[in-house]
Amino acid sequence: MHKGSCLCGAVAFELDETPRAPIACHCKQCRRQSGHVFAAGHVPKEAVRMIREDGLAWYRASEKATRGFCGTCGSTLFWRADDGPEIGVALGALDDPTGLGLTRHVWVGDKGDYYEIADGLPQDEH
Repeated sequence: MHKGSCLCGAVAFELDETPRAPIACHCKQCRRQSGHVFAAGHVPKEAVRMIREDGLAWYRASEKATRGFCGTCGSTLFWRADDGPEIGVALGALDDPTGLGLTRHVWVGDKGDYYEIADGLPQDEH
């Protein structure tokens, strides 16, 4: 089981499953919300158990998805498609050690011009 939280502790959660296929998303929305790249692993929505959610807020980022964050400290925490069975969980919100590693980069066509991706992992244009 993995545990995680936001920076201030107003949001805390446990995962009943290990996040699968961790990715780094370079799309403009993820970069704007997180301040750089959003690294996330996916679990079924029902595998996320909220321990504390006083600060949990959701932002409608598009017609298809919402982004979960702490309304108190601003920590980026979740990404979920409205019609999908899974939720993306921010790897940076998980307690160490995670035992996880990135598997690929997505939306590299939108990546910022201030960094390079040089880790040898697969890169998807979208």
